[in-house]
Amino acid sequence: MRIYTRTGDKGQTGVIGGRVDKDDVRVEAYGTTDELNCFVGQTISVMTSGTMDDLRADLELVQQELFDCGSDLALLKPELRPYKVNAEMVDRLETWIDKYDAETPDITRFILPGGSQASALLHVCRTVCRRAERRVVTLSKQAEINEEVRRYLNRLSDFFFTVARTANFREGVPDVEYERSPEVFRRKSK
Repeated sequence: MRIYTRTGDKGQTGVIGGRVDKDDVRVEAYGTTDELNCFVGQTISVMTSGTMDDLRADLELVQQELFDCGSDLALLKPELRPYKVNAEMVDRLETWIDKYDAETPDITRFILPGGSQASALLHVCRTVCRRAERRVVTLSKQAEINEEVRRYLNRLSDFFFTVARTANFREGVPDVEYERSPEVFRRKSK
């Protein structure tokens, strides 16, 4: 099998159900989701085994689900097949967020991306996830989409924020507080 097909040489690409321009908003949406998946893979590659095993496993599942998101976003005609991303996936993210948030110290101020290498990369994931979500919102104004993809990406960015803090905590690296931030968050009830 050849990797190159030459079918995109004129600026179009295949999606499920047809062809679109390579700069189509649909391609931007699933392309940004693919970019996010790459950063998740990079993040997993720097996480130490042992203390990060559960995070790595969760992130590996997220990678599978990001492929599901991309597949749903590439579906030009929703009647061709059922969607892959569902509400249960969003619910699981919420469960993970609560679990990992309970592990970290209270936060009262905005924090800057950084700390450990894993945490810094998780913040990159968070911001790319937000961009993917914006692209999906734009697509949803022009075409029918799986609304669960938008919900999933919205929750996923919260997950990345939470596990970035968890990674710092587990590595004994304090979060970097934004110095001019007033207290903006309530303390967690434990």
